[in-house]
Amino acid sequence: MSLEDAKTEIDAAFTRADLRGLSFENAFGGAPSFLRRRYTKDLAGVDLAITGVPFDQAVTHRPGTRFGPRAIREASSLQPFDPPYGWGYSPLEELAIADYGDMAFDYARVSDFPAALSAHIATILKAGAGTLTLGGDHYITLPILRAYADRFGPMSVIQFDAHSDLWVDDDMERIDHGTMMYKAVKAGYVDPRRSVQIGIRTECADYLGFQVIDARAVHEEGAAAASARARAIVGAAPCYLTFDIDALDPAFAPGTGTPVWGGLASWQAAAILRGLAGIDLAGGDVVEVSPPYDTTGATAIMGAHVAHELICLYGWTRRRGG
Repeated sequence: MSLEDAKTEIDAAFTRADLRGLSFENAFGGAPSFLRRRYTKDLAGVDLAITGVPFDQAVTHRPGTRFGPRAIREASSLQPFDPPYGWGYSPLEELAIADYGDMAFDYARVSDFPAALSAHIATILKAGAGTLTLGGDHYITLPILRAYADRFGPMSVIQFDAHSDLWVDDDMERIDHGTMMYKAVKAGYVDPRRSVQIGIRTECADYLGFQVIDARAVHEEGAAAASARARAIVGAAPCYLTFDIDALDPAFAPGTGTPVWGGLASWQAAAILRGLAGIDLAGGDVVEVSPPYDTTGATAIMGAHVAHELICLYGWTRRRGG
């Protein structure tokens, strides 16, 4: 949508005809789809589908991430006016991106949720699009990885997090955001030898083969070293990137259920993400944004920026024929 169109068009989330292009609708008005993309269930020609999963029944501490997708979409209204700084290309103009809306589920039938989410993601992947999911608590990554593994085989994973989420729990029916990566490894959805966790600053007895770049290593060795090491670990394999917003220090992202001090600064996260350019990103998510614990909206802004960077990463390889 051009600047001239913006003078007469409103609610681009419903009215825009082209899945590509920047958007110039007032940031303070209109329906807040993610980056003002069109809301649609039609995936024909879509490169990347944005979908929300407002689920927070798996938390160990504070709920509220069910409001995360809505808050991230609203925060993203500030971003679709220009290409993101530092990438050298305009992903919104090169990629066909749609907002697929939120997944519908019965909040009172929690046991049905995992299979429903896997099917939701599988539908998008079957149409030939990648997914960028706005959470929701971190449990949602487990059913998503199941759908990705069914399509691509065991995935390489880059996980930004304060916690490893590798707590031992062999009850595969139990729904808990602190055990989801343990279960993903045990179920064969993830190849830990080609996977890395970044920003960790809580104890873990067994990383099950994951490489770890903890928060201290990022602070002492720098963002460039972290991204270079992560790229080397995942190599050319199809990769899934999951970003728990508590990877950031609470000074930058207080609105989350299990905040831990000593985390990444926003500039460190941005530099690491941009340093990952060249990985074969098949999909990703941003999770654990809990707006009730941040009256400033800063955490949702962080989430929106991370999601925009994941779009940049998704498009980087594809624009070079990868």
